[in-house]
Amino acid sequence: MRASVYGRCIKRLLDVFFAVVGLVLLSPVLLAVAVLVAARLGRPVIFRQVRPGKDGRLFRICKFRTMTDERDAEGALLPDEVRLTPFGRRLRSTSLDELPELWNILKGDMSVVGPRPLLVDYLPRYNAFQARRHEVRPGLTGLAQVNGRNAITWEEKFAYDVAYADHVSFLLDCRIVAKTFCKVFAREGIGTNVSDTPEDFMGTPKGGDDGTGMYGQACVACSGRGASRGSGTRTGAFPGSDKTKGGCE
Repeated sequence: MRASVYGRCIKRLLDVFFAVVGLVLLSPVLLAVAVLVAARLGRPVIFRQVRPGKDGRLFRICKFRTMTDERDAEGALLPDEVRLTPFGRRLRSTSLDELPELWNILKGDMSVVGPRPLLVDYLPRYNAFQARRHEVRPGLTGLAQVNGRNAITWEEKFAYDVAYADHVSFLLDCRIVAKTFCKVFAREGIGTNVSDTPEDFMGTPKGGDDGTGMYGQACVACSGRGASRGSGTRTGAFPGSDKTKGGCE
């Protein structure tokens, strides 16, 4: 699908503008959180990790650290739910740990709105439909984040991601940003029922719904009309189903 003028040019200009404004206006908050992280968790204050971006290009994401480096007797890191401290949970629940990603946005690695950048390990686990989430820059927030975040399945997230890639627009981005503020203040969808860290995506089981069944409902969410989970809006078809443009596999 050919990108609109907004998707090709205007969106990037707005990303730069909001990243600069955000870094300047939020600099006291960034400094305060950095000091607290150093005092509570030690150094390094910033967590850096390689993530895949647009077209599968790799970049280093920057976030405030929320976990300790605790290891077992054999030197292996303990599970995430053990290393995630109460302080780290508060950072995640308020999304303050994400603020350093404004630097990634300024550099052009990310956008304000887009699919969240996931682990490099997931790249070979995507099928052609799921890999299409890499047709746009990853975002600080996205359609999946305002429609369930960690409370929905991986396949549902991918359906929202691909639907966003197919419907990028200024109005959609505005709706997502507005809903993000509401979700952050309400602290909705931060964790799963099991832990505050989502389970790893191991690939969609053979014969399972890879997200295409949710695509129609996700497109309704893009339109702004809203769609409740399980509303029955389903379709197995999606635009560009023969595309593997993500360059991930």
